[in-house]
Amino acid sequence: MSPVDYRRGVALITGASSGLGEEFARRLAARGADLALVARRADRLDALAGRLRAEHGVAVTTIPLDLTAADAAATLRAETDRLGLDVHTLVNNAGFATHGRFEVSDPDRIRSEVALNVATLVALSRAYIPDLVRNGDGALVNVASTAAYQPVPSMAVYSATKAFVLSFTEALWHETRASGLRVLALSPGATRTEFFDVVGSENARVGRLQTAQQVVDLALTTIDRRNAPPSVISGTGNRVSAALSRLLSRRLLVNTTGRVMAAAEARA
Repeated sequence: MSPVDYRRGVALITGASSGLGEEFARRLAARGADLALVARRADRLDALAGRLRAEHGVAVTTIPLDLTAADAAATLRAETDRLGLDVHTLVNNAGFATHGRFEVSDPDRIRSEVALNVATLVALSRAYIPDLVRNGDGALVNVASTAAYQPVPSMAVYSATKAFVLSFTEALWHETRASGLRVLALSPGATRTEFFDVVGSENARVGRLQTAQQVVDLALTTIDRRNAPPSVISGTGNRVSAALSRLLSRRLLVNTTGRVMAAAEARA
């Protein structure tokens, strides 16, 4: 299977105003992709779009949208249809985490977390996958997390949503593998982005920070591989930790993760 030619259509990227989404936009624009960038912050999207147009000569459409809304996927699909955008690649990057004991968490914040990380990701995948499969030469990237590989006390909802993303995406990889579409669950660990600003605490950070460039480079390199896997974990230490987690009982695994998180909070 040859590398993806991103010049054949539009790459739709959610959460594109910063972090991994912004880096995906930069890298795909450098490969000649026209872009549709989605996030809530219109000013950030427009500034990024202007830079990418100037640097790479690609067409960039910005779509400010709150993806936690129940009808967000249908709204976005209707807008890309109205604009005549042929979506060739979809990067479901938008997501956020909450941190703290579940019983004192804000119920509205939790609902938004599940809506964005799970419901909207699934709805967007369903909205665009018929086109992606029909075109058969693009990619579907769903951003999971190393938190997907074990329960994470103090980030119980976040780790559960990312476990869903991992399982869901790997199943899609199998369902679509004869079509030519490249499907990948990308699991970064702690990454130097605005993630912890949204979480509201540095206490959630465990392990060495990677850069957004390192994470996106791994994703694009993996997609271009012959017989690419359904998922990939960014960072050698993170891959080792995920592998070790499979050897532990569920009791030992969650207790160990709880101690790691407590130690991180004590250091903060």
